[in-house]
Amino acid sequence: MRLKMTLISITDPDDPRVAAFRHVKERDLTGREGRFIAEGKGVVRILVSPASLCAPESLLLAENRIETMADAVASLPGGAPVYVATQGVLDVIAGFPLHRGVLALGRKPPARSVVDLLAAAPPQAVVVCVVGIGNHDNMGGLFRNAAAFGAHAVLMDAGCCDPFYRKAIRVSVGAVLRTPMATAPSVGTLLDDLEAAGFETLALTPSAAQPLSAVRGSGRQALLLGSEGPGLPEAVIRRCRAVGVPMVGGFDSLNVAVTSAIALHQLTQFR
Repeated sequence: MRLKMTLISITDPDDPRVAAFRHVKERDLTGREGRFIAEGKGVVRILVSPASLCAPESLLLAENRIETMADAVASLPGGAPVYVATQGVLDVIAGFPLHRGVLALGRKPPARSVVDLLAAAPPQAVVVCVVGIGNHDNMGGLFRNAAAFGAHAVLMDAGCCDPFYRKAIRVSVGAVLRTPMATAPSVGTLLDDLEAAGFETLALTPSAAQPLSAVRGSGRQALLLGSEGPGLPEAVIRRCRAVGVPMVGGFDSLNVAVTSAIALHQLTQFR
């Protein structure tokens, strides 16, 4: 495919035009003021696609990735620069060996409130609500499952990590970029909003007497999941319909992302 957009060659890792891409891992920890880094061909293609809720601002490609990313380059909005560097220069800019050779700078979508997202939910909506999820791999997996099973949104409490962390985006296979989300100031406020919007709240917990298989997906339902180890606070479980996944062999819990996939399949298979 012949590129119609001008490519900007970067030969100096300290070139100020690529400052936003410098030291990717360290900058992940300090934040990017409303921006984020997307990594890899598949994720960047989602960022520039019509399904994305985010805005692509620029690309940085290794020279040997130019042709394979021609479609993504062609989908960029006008004025978004495309920088190209040798693999060696790209590795210095990123601060680690970037074997994928594809980075993009994106802007997060405008923040939405929990109340607004719930008001826009259809009558048969399922939302995923996560409490205290601090692991970026788990956060990415939760978003990937929410998108795969057609959840209306992912809602978080203030104790959750940022889903726009580079690793979370990568693990989600770009689902973070296309899934509506909102953050509540507390889990109590989140439950109040869910109840006011007519959602049945289902708390996943190993201590539940009722199995998940007893739940039938119908109406507005919210799936609540806590962090691995502590799980959901007891006060939250008491306000919800507690359900669990029966296990054998001495196990009482699964990885939270795995649990979300099982539960979402149960809630969506008959809708």
